[in-house]
Amino acid sequence: MKTVLITGACINTGVAIVEKFASEGYRVLFTGRSIERVRAAEEAYRAIFPKADIKGYRLDALSEDGSVDENAVKALFCKLDGQNIFVETLVLNAADQGLGAKLFENPLSDFTKVLNTNVVWNFVLSEQAAMRMRERGGGSIIFVNSNTAYRAIPDRVAYVASKGGQLGLMRALSLDLGKYKIRVNAVLPGMIITDRWEKNPEFYANVPSRFTPLGEVATGHDVADAVYYFAACANNTTGAELVVDGGNTIQLYPQIPQK
Repeated sequence: MKTVLITGACINTGVAIVEKFASEGYRVLFTGRSIERVRAAEEAYRAIFPKADIKGYRLDALSEDGSVDENAVKALFCKLDGQNIFVETLVLNAADQGLGAKLFENPLSDFTKVLNTNVVWNFVLSEQAAMRMRERGGGSIIFVNSNTAYRAIPDRVAYVASKGGQLGLMRALSLDLGKYKIRVNAVLPGMIITDRWEKNPEFYANVPSRFTPLGEVATGHDVADAVYYFAACANNTTGAELVVDGGNTIQLYPQIPQK
């Protein structure tokens, strides 16, 4: 049975990615920062896919001092080794959104926290997964990145910087790991309909990025389809980016209908 490990998969887009791979017959492993959320998500997934092999693990990116918790990542992969579980596909979905990062106001630790989570932690996960993939003849690593890697948004300096750095990491890994038949690619969503829409409907009704050339904003399932494409269909593709943003990246500014 093929196995996928998906980080940050208790809510929003992570849920859609889990559901996509479960529906395709994969053994699905997923992580979350809270054991309560992990157990609740596990129960919900099993109710939808009673015959699927779905298992959740608590895994946080950082230690209490803000450094990357490399030992926790190593422990998870060692545990899977002991169960003879090989992660053929790694989906790096978890992210620190870095919300409300005010230049000149936030401490440096806020900036490094986002970069440690979105870049350094994902490197640690990729390295541990790739060690096993190298021994098994290949695999696939997929970053869930963002179109903000190319187009900045206000008050998100750490997040934007981390997504740009993450794409550099993706390209470097794809080059170094290609000889082991390990493919490394990235999906770049734009705005995604998440629970934040329900919590702040007035803002999302008028935010410029919702006015896409296609007239639609991506759902989690749109992103999940793109992730699955890299995992299961793009056998001769590595170092590539697939943008899922309704065309927002190609327009200079949004075409907002006049009321």
